Amino acid sequence: MSLEEIVKNAYQESIQDERFGDTEDELIALRNHIRSCKKIVVPNKNTVKTSAINEVLKKFNLPDAQHMCIHTNSADLSRTPAITKALLALDICDCDLVIARGRLGVPGSGSLLIIMDKKGRILSAALSPSHILHGKEVEDAVKDEITQALLRIGFSVVE
Repeated sequence: MSLEEIVKNAYQESIQDERFGDTEDELIALRNHIRSCKKIVVPNKNTVKTSAINEVLKKFNLPDAQHMCIHTNSADLSRTPAITKALLALDICDCDLVIARGRLGVPGSGSLLIIMDKKGRILSAALSPSHILHGKEVEDAVKDEITQALLRIGFSVVE
């Protein structure tokens, strides 16, 4: 079943009060949808996050992401900066998937890495605590987040 069919079916289940959690078929469709993406972008002003993300994508046998050079400072003015970064990318780029990383919410709230498809649907995400708490370099935090986001929907590292 395609992701489109899965979304439609889940919607109908919810309307009929018959939705009781995710199914294996839904996770399979979600992974297949991500695997089918040809153009993946990472919106930000430098390539540090893109390089870290690509290092992990390779381990999961997924296609490389392209750096999308845009200044995302304006996203920090929103309530959900990471989500706003992903939406900015969708507004100005024809792509299949966006992987955006930024602040979760208010300053001090930590970071959110989000995987969003071309329709603006959140496919997966992962959180990190504030940098002051975890003390990791940005590259390491991003690697951990993209790994968590992929593992949480059933991807596994290809040896």
